[in-house]
Amino acid sequence: MDVHKNSYICAIYGKTGEILGETKISSDIKLIEKFINNAKKKINEDVDVLAGYEAGCLGYSLYWQLKEKGIACNILAPTTMQRSAKNKVIKNDRRDAQMIATNLANGSYKAVYVPHDHDVEIKEYIRMMNDFKDESKKVKQHINAFVLRLGYRYGGKSRWIPAHIKWLRGLELNSMYKEILDEYLSQLEELTEKIERFQHKLEELSQKDSYREKIGELRCFKGIDTTAAMTLHVEVSDFNRFPTAPAFASFCGLTPGEDSSGEKNKRLSITKQGNSLVRTTLVECAQVLVRGTIGKKGKKVKSKQLGQDVKVIDYTDKAVLRLQKKYHQMILRGVNKNIAVTAIARELACFVWGVETGHIA
Repeated sequence: MDVHKNSYICAIYGKTGEILGETKISSDIKLIEKFINNAKKKINEDVDVLAGYEAGCLGYSLYWQLKEKGIACNILAPTTMQRSAKNKVIKNDRRDAQMIATNLANGSYKAVYVPHDHDVEIKEYIRMMNDFKDESKKVKQHINAFVLRLGYRYGGKSRWIPAHIKWLRGLELNSMYKEILDEYLSQLEELTEKIERFQHKLEELSQKDSYREKIGELRCFKGIDTTAAMTLHVEVSDFNRFPTAPAFASFCGLTPGEDSSGEKNKRLSITKQGNSLVRTTLVECAQVLVRGTIGKKGKKVKSKQLGQDVKVIDYTDKAVLRLQKKYHQMILRGVNKNIAVTAIARELACFVWGVETGHIA
């Protein structure tokens, strides 16, 4: 099925290798069921049917609807599907449906992992919170640009702390400019309060029986707070589906690409395939992890480790020490800071996999 918001293009690929039927229908699960039953009548024998569609705007909703009807379904990861050269030259919905059916028949794809319902709920909650964080960043950018256009420059080291907000509110502006700045600051204050409320709710959710143990263990890492731990845990859902730590790092899109031929070996930038939110979260955690003195644990890290298993604490402390040393060695060699942080994020992903799967020996 090539699925869109208001319509589905369906194609059935038979055992003998030909397209047995095609149709364009509205986005109604009953019409899919009807199309499958009609195709079975044409074949005139009892066969198993496997439905599939590319991961996209519909998320898991169609998968769950088909499952309720007793129809087996896979969600295909777009980057793993085989595509003919002709499909790249002439592309339309009909050809896409045929291509998806062919991949289903040949098994030339990887299915997207479908998480549990409660994981999806929290995943959507975290994404909603991130949307508000993005809005907050935009408002801050607007304020910075507005104040700069008026010729004012903040002399402090850190922005958006109480001292910076006090400085903004104390600027002597004419009535119109003052009104504009007050509106911006009011919007920022409202967004900040909402984000704090979301984070408090996430703290409560992390204390549920299904999350408490693993979230507590992940928080033992320097740089991983409750929000980051919950994001990693629910976005991946089942870490055991990755046989090795490098396989998980590859899923995150943190492994370098390659363009080699013959004796020529060329490494590219990271693939950026897989889950972008997990990748971004790991990079942000790595940025915090490499700060400060190597091997020194702050009060915040110690408080997060209270009550945790000694083996987990020992494992995470050794991991942080190794990553901090590696980062500083790379910087001393002249490696670009962003490249170094990405390398640390890739290795941090491996250590996260170790905690989630129990490989901490």
